[in-house]
Amino acid sequence: MDTDLTIIPLWLQLAYTAFVLLLLPVYWRNYGPGNFLWFSDIALFAVGVVLWTGSKLLLSMMAVGVLALEIAWNVDYFWRIVTGRQLLGLSAYMFDKQKSLFLRGLSLFHVALPVLILWLLSVWGYQPEAIYWQTALAWVVLPLTYFLTDPQENINWVFGPGNRAQHTIPAHLYFGAVMLFFPIGVYLPSHLLLNWIFN
Repeated sequence: MDTDLTIIPLWLQLAYTAFVLLLLPVYWRNYGPGNFLWFSDIALFAVGVVLWTGSKLLLSMMAVGVLALEIAWNVDYFWRIVTGRQLLGLSAYMFDKQKSLFLRGLSLFHVALPVLILWLLSVWGYQPEAIYWQTALAWVVLPLTYFLTDPQENINWVFGPGNRAQHTIPAHLYFGAVMLFFPIGVYLPSHLLLNWIFN
């Protein structure tokens, strides 16, 4: 079934696009171009494309790829706000006072993005083959992240779990485990749940 773009108001398309155009130079200046390899940043841009094209496959890829991680980010973020204690550490940078409020405020897209993805899925449904395309995308993005970014930044956790690189096992073995973890540990459970709920 074709997607119905008429459900998306023009103001949302324009506001989302304006936000992305604002975020791009700010993130580039403060974090560097490697930061855009984060799966959440890729999803931010991809959903912008979805809003204008109605691509159900691209929407489903981002859902299976980042929805679980975005929900985890939100749990971590709001837990810290409510309790004052760190839960997972995914949103720890949001409480780093060395970063400006404006810069941290831009990262609140993590709150809106899963809501928007879920809304579009509820209208358009989930395309099951997205898991294969998302896995292929990840197997391009992860090696690029591993070879082109600074281990100190630990983008997509290719150098270690959490915020720091690990040194317990050889780096290439850990990276191989990451290449398997995303498809098996994140995408497969997300795919099964999304297919059950939205189809």
